Amino acid sequence: MSGGPVGVEYTGVRELRGPLVVVEGVREVGWDEFATIVLDSGERRHGLVLDVDRDLAVVQVLEDTAGMARTGTRVAFAGTPLRIPVGPGWLGRMCDGRGEPADGGPPVLGDTRAAVGAAPINPVRREPPGEPVLTGVGAVDVLTTLVRGQKLPVFSAAGLPHLELAVQIAAQATCAGEAFAVVFAGMGLTHADAEFVRAGLAARAAARDLVLLVNTADDPVIERLLTPRLALTVAEHLAFVVGRHVLVVMTDMTAYCEALREVSAARGEIPARRAYPGYLYSDLASLYERCGRIRGRPGSVTVLPVLTMPAGDITHPVPDLTGYITEGQIVLSAEVHASGAYPPVDPLSSLSRLMRKGVGAGRTRPDHPAVAAQLTAALARSRQVRELADLIGRPALSPTDQRFLDLEDVFRRRFLAQGTDENRSMDESLNGAWDVLLTLPRGELGMIPVDLLDTRTAAREKESP
Repeated sequence: MSGGPVGVEYTGVRELRGPLVVVEGVREVGWDEFATIVLDSGERRHGLVLDVDRDLAVVQVLEDTAGMARTGTRVAFAGTPLRIPVGPGWLGRMCDGRGEPADGGPPVLGDTRAAVGAAPINPVRREPPGEPVLTGVGAVDVLTTLVRGQKLPVFSAAGLPHLELAVQIAAQATCAGEAFAVVFAGMGLTHADAEFVRAGLAARAAARDLVLLVNTADDPVIERLLTPRLALTVAEHLAFVVGRHVLVVMTDMTAYCEALREVSAARGEIPARRAYPGYLYSDLASLYERCGRIRGRPGSVTVLPVLTMPAGDITHPVPDLTGYITEGQIVLSAEVHASGAYPPVDPLSSLSRLMRKGVGAGRTRPDHPAVAAQLTAALARSRQVRELADLIGRPALSPTDQRFLDLEDVFRRRFLAQGTDENRSMDESLNGAWDVLLTLPRGELGMIPVDLLDTRTAAREKESP
């Protein structure tokens, strides 16, 4: 990993502060410049300029400052931001959080180099999303459809299988036969989780349509801030130059935000809500807004961030600010998980705001929008009836309400539950949704057009013995 030609070397290290080095006496050094740090032993480390004040430069060291001393340390600034090679050479590779090979292969090479801190897409040149990314997970494909160019986070909590869901989506996702790739960025993973990710995505890596970047919990905290930016830089080139539709899965964004908080504290910045830096919103937006489609360019970048809500609190700064930036959310539920259903998606808390742009005739199936709307409405009614039954008891409910009371259980058994390696087609998922809806009286399915309802009812009666 190189930032370009090495310039003047500075030896005036004023302070070592956590992962930061404060260098004095610098001239013509700018923010985001790439730096090469040479220790007295000859060891070389790398860093990025976080701040410049007159003749002082604050450099974040990617490999941390352990073993460094103020004397004998030399710092050279490249005069350019960090740039990495980009291109198809990343496909099929497994690397650490800094992009260094972790699969025993040679360094990743490319004909082009791109700046890691790229700018978000110009809104004027954005192409509206309009086609789905199919994940093979029924609850996502039917109720919260992911659309090419969308940013759709997964909100989870400790103990829920968010990593399993992220790996399953990364392993199964497709774009209806078009050129496709997945970039998976893992941040703060345990070694067991990292191995689970590698094993779960081995087949996709062998097919050379996966880029895997893994930062483990014992890696330097600064590396955690670099990992998602590397992933997005690689994805942008694969999408807008090579012409692939790219899904970027980033987990866990809470670990990323905690790393940002740690660096902010080391810099001595005034903390904001829950000690996170005041620029947390803009920092997250600088990542999430790099997805989309560009008018006149091939391909697309779709982002699926996964984050754990501390104590399950959806008002915590990380999910709260993420929700402001992104276009919906997939929420995992501890209650659904306790019932034994996987994936434990809460359909009433989950939402894809761009779903209407990517479903229907010519995209998924003509009956998809109506079935999804009716199933969500029915589940909302089921929850209301359950609360009523807690007050007055099941025997006091009307026959129709009793059917609705049973609906949530039917939904979990017949539609929601699937294996962690089960890849469902859209037809299978929608047919499962129909099976759930047809347990209700026909008069309660008023959101579905009559012709669709007649066709499905006749087919069900024909299938019945």
